[in-house]
Amino acid sequence: MSILRTSFARSGLLASARRYSSAPTQAKGSNLGFYLIGAGAAGLGAYAYLNSLNPTPTAQTVKLKETSPLDPTKFVDFELKRVDPYSHNTAVFTFKLNDDEASLLPLTSFVVVKSSDPEGLKDAKGNPVIRPYTPISRSDTPGELALLVKKYENGLASKYIHGLKPGDKLAIKGPIPKFPYKDNEFEEVGMIAGGTGITPMYQILIHALTKPDNKTKFKLIFANTSEKDILLKEELDALKKKYPQTFDVVYIVGSAGPGWNGPVGYITPELIKQNIAPPSLGNKVKVLVCGPPGQVKAISGQKLNPTDQGPLAGTLRDLGFDETQVFKF
Repeated sequence: MSILRTSFARSGLLASARRYSSAPTQAKGSNLGFYLIGAGAAGLGAYAYLNSLNPTPTAQTVKLKETSPLDPTKFVDFELKRVDPYSHNTAVFTFKLNDDEASLLPLTSFVVVKSSDPEGLKDAKGNPVIRPYTPISRSDTPGELALLVKKYENGLASKYIHGLKPGDKLAIKGPIPKFPYKDNEFEEVGMIAGGTGITPMYQILIHALTKPDNKTKFKLIFANTSEKDILLKEELDALKKKYPQTFDVVYIVGSAGPGWNGPVGYITPELIKQNIAPPSLGNKVKVLVCGPPGQVKAISGQKLNPTDQGPLAGTLRDLGFDETQVFKF
């Protein structure tokens, strides 16, 4: 658990990052906005309790049930087991499963949550507030389901969750699948992420890179407001060092501090051309995009709704990619 302690010890890693170096600041939207970020809205984070690349010893010794306690058709109440502070406005909320149960969440899937109390979490119109989160615990972790939640000043759900105490319950429904990743389906996978949009990318990376038979090459362009806002940088750098033949990452910030040697500004067509495999590779290349609405719109065009990718637009279309080569989380 040394990685976990190191991660929690970092101060301000999840500091506010409302602007990203991929597109100009966009006006805050309605519920559609959080879907555009998709599973990356709050996810794996630096809860490197993932250990980070190996199954937990417990998971190897406990005989788990073959079915998940989660239900994709209805909300199920789960008791909050513990709260681990992460930063001044972020914490890991671990919910209790039976000792012989694990979440069994498929890769890149997420869950949606709401209050267990019908009157506990509503918007101004009296409607229940429902929000998506990507569980950060391993799918085979027995007895636990963990969410990393950043508290936003105007975030109804995040403020509500931060008010929960051990013993309280939260209603969770899922899993809801996103991109159906298959091992070695592509020769090249380009990843373009902003802020907390790194989470589904990280899920795929720790799954694929650690497989001895992985042949896919991954290249990540990761945009953030500043260097201090780069989530999972230590973990990503460690992956780059361990798997130099199959993974590389380029960090770009909107505002550079002293000593910054990487790109500064927006994600430009030139930066993508320099780092992402070309569309001429056809079905051998896939580009994954996840970030705030402004970034998604600028890079690939907006999703129409959670299940509709919408037409490909933006920089990737201009560079010659087609809709079969791009996926928006």
